[in-house]
Amino acid sequence: MEAYQRDFLDLTLEREVLRFGSFQLKSGRISPYFFNMGRIDSGAALARLGSAYAAAALRAGVGFDMLFGPAYKGIALAAATAMALANDHGRDLPWAYNRKEAKDHGEGGLLVGAKLQGRVLIVDDVMTAGTAVRESLDLIRDQGAIPAGVLIAMDRQERGKGERSAAQEVAADHGIPVIAIASLADVMALAGERPELAAHRSGLEEYRRQYGVV
Repeated sequence: MEAYQRDFLDLTLEREVLRFGSFQLKSGRISPYFFNMGRIDSGAALARLGSAYAAAALRAGVGFDMLFGPAYKGIALAAATAMALANDHGRDLPWAYNRKEAKDHGEGGLLVGAKLQGRVLIVDDVMTAGTAVRESLDLIRDQGAIPAGVLIAMDRQERGKGERSAAQEVAADHGIPVIAIASLADVMALAGERPELAAHRSGLEEYRRQYGVV
């Protein structure tokens, strides 16, 4: 596991973004863990998160010219990633985001920030059904830009309605990489290393046996 992944997982535990127990998901499944990025609610936490996103993007080796944050959660995440890329890695890139509804006054339109052009990396929190990502892909292509990939915080690595996960479906259907800072496999590795998390490992293993993807 890379240093940025460990710091990210430490952050999620400190801020209770990542919690263990018994949680009913929207799908109806009972999960032994829950991941809620809404708990990143301070400047310092967001800065650490942005550093992890930036490190993951660069570690993946994907070429990109700008960032796009889908409304609403992706907006802050794209901004934090853009700042981290500039401050930590000397890459000052443009970024943009969309509105949920087009503005009919002032500058108008659905998009705010830099013009979508070149290779655009989408920055979001998690991927469940992949619907929001597909809407972003359509928006980017409509502007004449090229989707470079999708950067998310956590890949749950579990099946959707079919045999593939939402991340695998997006990657296969659109021919772009889906990059995650961390995954269920990383959470399980962490549980195996830390005594205070050891009690949760068997539940994680059983959940992966039931719903995990190859």
